[in-house]
Amino acid sequence: MTRIGIIREGKTPPDKRVPLTPAHCKTLLQKYPHLELVVQPSAVRAISDQEYINAGIPLSEDLSACDLIIGVKEVPVEMLIPGKSYMFFSHTFKKQPYNRLLLRAILEKKISLIDYEVLTADDGRRLIGFGRYAGIVGCYNGLLAYGKKSGRYALKPAHTCSDRKEVEQELEKIDFPYNFRLVLTGRGRVGNGAREILDLVKIKEVGPLDYLVREYDEPVFTQLSAGDYNKTKDGSKFATAHFYKHPEKYLSDFMRFARKSDMYIPCHYWDDKAPYILTREDAKQPDFRIKLVADISCDINGPVASTLRPSTIANPHYGYLPSTEEEVDFMDRKAIGVMAIDNLPCELPRDASQDFGDELIQNIFPELLGKKHSEIIERARQTTLEGELTPEFNYLEDYVSGK
Repeated sequence: MTRIGIIREGKTPPDKRVPLTPAHCKTLLQKYPHLELVVQPSAVRAISDQEYINAGIPLSEDLSACDLIIGVKEVPVEMLIPGKSYMFFSHTFKKQPYNRLLLRAILEKKISLIDYEVLTADDGRRLIGFGRYAGIVGCYNGLLAYGKKSGRYALKPAHTCSDRKEVEQELEKIDFPYNFRLVLTGRGRVGNGAREILDLVKIKEVGPLDYLVREYDEPVFTQLSAGDYNKTKDGSKFATAHFYKHPEKYLSDFMRFARKSDMYIPCHYWDDKAPYILTREDAKQPDFRIKLVADISCDINGPVASTLRPSTIANPHYGYLPSTEEEVDFMDRKAIGVMAIDNLPCELPRDASQDFGDELIQNIFPELLGKKHSEIIERARQTTLEGELTPEFNYLEDYVSGK
């Protein structure tokens, strides 16, 4: 018998998402007769304790009898139970400074950590994440911000909507200028999530080349791949595989789109060896046109000049003044409006949890609970029950020790 516990989210500010909804729990119990599930009570979840009880899932404050404990965000050190296996987003594999002490505590308490973010297929493709809902909510928030900045329409904040259905109803209020242009970078799960919203709005998709050379008397957008906004330093032909392997050998070619766009939605994955996409000097050019950046990727002081800091669900907007390179009021007429919330799926926690749990059941639980010992799980296991880093993550030794 395998016993899995769903931990109460303990990070501040509180996260309302869950890794498994009550319906997911019922599906798993039917599929895996040797499985037991228990849920730690929580007053902050978007899904109530009573909903789990109604589905026949027991509640327990004590998860010490569980073989595996799963959550969403980082588990606070004081909530970690020594000698257990955990699965959550630890945000440590990139040596994030703010979670160094968490990884150290995991090792000291001899905990085996499986990190969602490094659960990958054999080809390196990520198998699970909230990226799709980051794209969905981020695109909606960007359109809300454009309405506010331009004064043309007003949408309800996503977190005040009951669910995605209400969000989609709000989109009917959007009123773009006839010559409105929007550019989106990224074709992964985040970018395609954003596309789901744009597909529901009265805006026409056009190809990158047409976007640059043609004039339109209706709102249009284009979605760019890496080869559309990067070019080789030596003038050779762009090759996607080479770019991802040697990003330092490329230059940004995004400015040609910045001259044609009113709004920019970054949804790309960015490597710190890659060129900055939109620089501070770009934003100072007299023909720079962008007035609103909805930065879903949210790399701070990185590839998009206007993203100086993350914004929050409570205070989602700020302004970036190109001439001084400083933050100013969002409504300043000379400022680029910025939306850079870094926890976007939290605004639609029930929908995002449903989507995440679907991916867990489809891609991960067969590996966890099936008969075959899975390399997918082992590749994502950062630490062992002996209090050691696994070979794949030995590079984190200096990070843990603070060197």
